[in-house]
Amino acid sequence: MAIDTIGLVGTGAMGSGIIEVASKAEVAVVAYDINAAAIEAGKARVEGSLDKAVARGKLDETGRDQAATKITWTTDLADMRGCQLAIEAAPEILDLKLDIFKQLDGILPEGAIMATNTSSIPIIDIAMGTNRPEQVCGMHFFNPATVMRLVEVISTQRTDAAVAQAAAGFASDVLGKRVVHCKDRAGFVVNALLVPFLCQAIAMFETGHASAEDIDEAMKLGAGHPMGPLALCDMIGLDVMLWTAESLYDEYNERFLAPPPLLRRMVSAGHLGRKTGKGFYDY
Repeated sequence: MAIDTIGLVGTGAMGSGIIEVASKAEVAVVAYDINAAAIEAGKARVEGSLDKAVARGKLDETGRDQAATKITWTTDLADMRGCQLAIEAAPEILDLKLDIFKQLDGILPEGAIMATNTSSIPIIDIAMGTNRPEQVCGMHFFNPATVMRLVEVISTQRTDAAVAQAAAGFASDVLGKRVVHCKDRAGFVVNALLVPFLCQAIAMFETGHASAEDIDEAMKLGAGHPMGPLALCDMIGLDVMLWTAESLYDEYNERFLAPPPLLRRMVSAGHLGRKTGKGFYDY
């Protein structure tokens, strides 16, 4: 099945980035969210980002206008009935994702691919909530999707190999991303390596070993990282960090994977990083 129309469930920071990438690649996108306010916020994100691309010389005005015409904004999930691929980018809540996939199962045409952008929930748990788990896979984009080139394509025990290949081909050949394939294990490739490192940086800060600024400066200058680990946590979102760390700990039951107490306290306090204006740094 050729993929020329996709559905995108969730128009937050991650979803809006994927919407923009697809629309600039001349793919028709049906963008869904739960209400008009959420849709307006998502639309503002995409249009604002497209305007910035024009201002920076990355896109001309014609390209911006053409991209905008590729997007259909909707609060009715049934509008995805003509999509060959649906990507879910909703919050990391299993029951919410299960509800979305059950609805998509009854809406999407036969042969359509259902993909989740989850970074922490076992994909097989989502897939088994449908009547066609063979057509469910993971397509894990990285934030900001407009800049980050990687997509992890994840296969469960039930994913048809042709489905994974089709998802990977769409990500690489149409969206221009680099794809890595991996199995359905907590953290996949990137987060399984990255999140324990970031949690160690949080633990180091929590014990007073060094300041946030010095930890970040040390890793930038001493390890060649473009961004320090605590600043990166703030960019990812400390709530997302906590979800992912908990998923890794639940899967492997290794003590070093347990989220640091400070991370839990900061999330409870609503200090989630850039998106709330306060994390390890003030914004």
